[in-house]
Amino acid sequence: HTTRKPRSNEIDGVDYFFVREEEFKKLISKKKFLEYAKVFNNYYGSSEDVVFKKLDKGQSIIFDIDWQGTEQIKQKKLKYKLITIFILPPSRKELYNRLLNRDLNDEKNAMERMKQFDEDVIHWKNYDLVVINDDFNKCYKKIIKYINLKKNNILENYDKKEIGKHVLNLLK
Repeated sequence: HTTRKPRSNEIDGVDYFFVREEEFKKLISKKKFLEYAKVFNNYYGSSEDVVFKKLDKGQSIIFDIDWQGTEQIKQKKLKYKLITIFILPPSRKELYNRLLNRDLNDEKNAMERMKQFDEDVIHWKNYDLVVINDDFNKCYKKIIKYINLKKNNILENYDKKEIGKHVLNLLK
């Protein structure tokens, strides 16, 4: 669910359930979300009922959420296996360009998100895997490989020193 306006390519009930803020707050008060957060003046949340119905059927769920939502889910100590992945941009400039392209050249929105980036990126250390999305296919393959290994209880580490250096460069 989200309170933000749909982008031109998004469909209600497919990409998100687009609701008004009052409706979202009612859902919060009824404890209908597994996680939720207010990000850039809009609320985002994952319906507990929808998530658990799918998990109970043996389906996997992929969340595209920020660190706040991830922490909420981790604190719930669910009976399901949770794999957390933090995806970093190759550079600040590339992140800015991607934000501009996603929001139809909305420079104000892109600048607002860039201001928040320094606070968000420091949470990378709390994730099972951190990847740099410098090449989509390479990034995708790393993520799929990691998920398959974790599903089979095989541990694989990534180079935390390399990622730490990359994050320091992103913060410059």
